[in-house]
Amino acid sequence: MSDAPLNRFDRIVAILIQLQSKKIVKAQELADRFDVSLRTIYRDIRSLESSGVPIISEAGVGYSIMDGYRLPPVMFTREEASSFVAAEKLMQKFTDKTFGAYYESAMFKVKSVLRGKEKDWIDALQSQIIINPAETLFNENIPNALEILFESIAEKRQVYVKYQSLEAEKPSERYLEPVNIFHENQYWYILAYCHFRKDYRQFRTDRLLQIQRTALPFKLEHGTLDDFRKKEKESHKTKVRILVDKSIVKYIKSHRKNYGFVSEEIKKEGVEMTFLTHSAEHGFARWYLMFGDYAEVLEPESLKQRLLKIVENTKHRLSR
Repeated sequence: MSDAPLNRFDRIVAILIQLQSKKIVKAQELADRFDVSLRTIYRDIRSLESSGVPIISEAGVGYSIMDGYRLPPVMFTREEASSFVAAEKLMQKFTDKTFGAYYESAMFKVKSVLRGKEKDWIDALQSQIIINPAETLFNENIPNALEILFESIAEKRQVYVKYQSLEAEKPSERYLEPVNIFHENQYWYILAYCHFRKDYRQFRTDRLLQIQRTALPFKLEHGTLDDFRKKEKESHKTKVRILVDKSIVKYIKSHRKNYGFVSEEIKKEGVEMTFLTHSAEHGFARWYLMFGDYAEVLEPESLKQRLLKIVENTKHRLSR
């Protein structure tokens, strides 16, 4: 949507589209989206009701449209049509094969209601946009992993997985209650309650060897990903300070947030960076070694000792 404010007619049409897209829509949600007051939203809703749209309102809940009421498809703008191309390319490359096929089917339906010039616009763009993920995101032997996970979250039913963790020699079998699915650091992750570990764990989708639906209901009530991340921030972390040569700071900026970056301070001898990390002696240590000849560990001492041990082990293996 453009940054320019919508006129009243366009806003009312957009409100109607949003009401048709969800089961319940709150007035505050509409006010936030269109950057208007609640009073304005109430007035717009009354206008829709006056025009014959059967809107059901319930105090403290929100607005909904009576089941069965639908308007003909709304025409898409050229800019909206362009966004479909980008979305289709992302779906094909960043989701599993089954979801990619579902989206392709949905796109045929969307394209069927486009005007001729919008169809030409899409055809001109489609072959000129290429997206290639840096990593393999899914095991090709389980092309419907995301479909099963989405179903599990929506229906609150456990899934059975066979998972190959990085540390273990053999895969393990687990029953999971998926809480969230998110894409981060070039991979898809599942945040789930693991009945094998009796705790919440993160699982990378590319390490799933098998996944199956089950009839087992969730045994717990789960929060959101934000809830878990807030709790994680409040748990114990190790403070790390390093001094980095100014010449390489630009090369590590894009990855440092993945290791708990907090702040930086420019000094005469370099850039002092502060981190709060759960894995100072493992993940952080190995990341540091990528640029260690251009940096110095200021604290903690335990990280220095861990780095020395890794370097000594590496030296020993190279001298064989």
